[in-house]
Amino acid sequence: MGDMTFLDPRQRAMLAEMGVRVWAPKPIPEPKPALKPEPGRTPAAPPAPMVEAAPAQPPRVTAQPAQEAPLPVATAARVVPMAKPVASDGRASRPEGVERMDWAQLETAVASCRACGLCAGRTNTVFGVGSQHAQWMVIGEAPGENEDRQGEPFVGQAGKLLDNMLAAIGLSRQADDAADATTNGGKKGVYIANVLKCRPPSNRNPQPEEITQCEPYLRRQVALLRPKIILAMGRFAVQSLLKTNEPIGKLRGRVHEYEGVPVVVTYHPAYLLRALHEKAKAWDDLCLAVSAAEGTPAQEA
Repeated sequence: MGDMTFLDPRQRAMLAEMGVRVWAPKPIPEPKPALKPEPGRTPAAPPAPMVEAAPAQPPRVTAQPAQEAPLPVATAARVVPMAKPVASDGRASRPEGVERMDWAQLETAVASCRACGLCAGRTNTVFGVGSQHAQWMVIGEAPGENEDRQGEPFVGQAGKLLDNMLAAIGLSRQADDAADATTNGGKKGVYIANVLKCRPPSNRNPQPEEITQCEPYLRRQVALLRPKIILAMGRFAVQSLLKTNEPIGKLRGRVHEYEGVPVVVTYHPAYLLRALHEKAKAWDDLCLAVSAAEGTPAQEA
């Protein structure tokens, strides 16, 4: 390689044409003119790209701040407090504005109600059945096992007895007072509901708190129906409507009042199935209710 320094100009020109000149300066480090090729060699030298590779590291450094994106986890945590009202103990969950609801809204509100502990054990809520245009309203105590299963008040043997009692005075839960009376065999409609909309466990007696939570629904049903007469059946129904602890025996034979509507009290059909001798008294109560509904003078409470 050192011999190349003795090449004449002609030989150098030939080597330059062949491209050898580009690599030839490497063996001539000592002359000062050799410093001029250095700038041309820097871009091609392997160390230069390696120096530029160091700036390639900053993207990795900036990638670390990208891992700070877990900050949105703080926004996800805000969803947890929003779920707290749903995860309550089931109390104070009765929808607001019950007093302004129509029939459909009221039934939906009852179906979703969790205002007392009875909601935990129910199969169905028992809203009511019958004509929403009826002049008669029958109010019982609380759903039993059959009512809870079917979602309808007064079913089973007690329900059959009630239907027979109502048929004796020309009423039927299947009749619709808004339709032609001839389609109902000449019978008029009746609307049947309970004080409680959910079944108490093991058919136990309703508790005062449960009655209090359900009363706004019943009050609204009465307001929507605007019946001419209410027939209250059973001790808890009677005492709840009249706000009294008096037994039925002392409240019978008189016309009482609930929300401006005349009320006649009588025994529950389930009780009459066990105490057949009381059926005559129940018939007297029905006759009193008929008189009150027709406006016939009756003894007031």
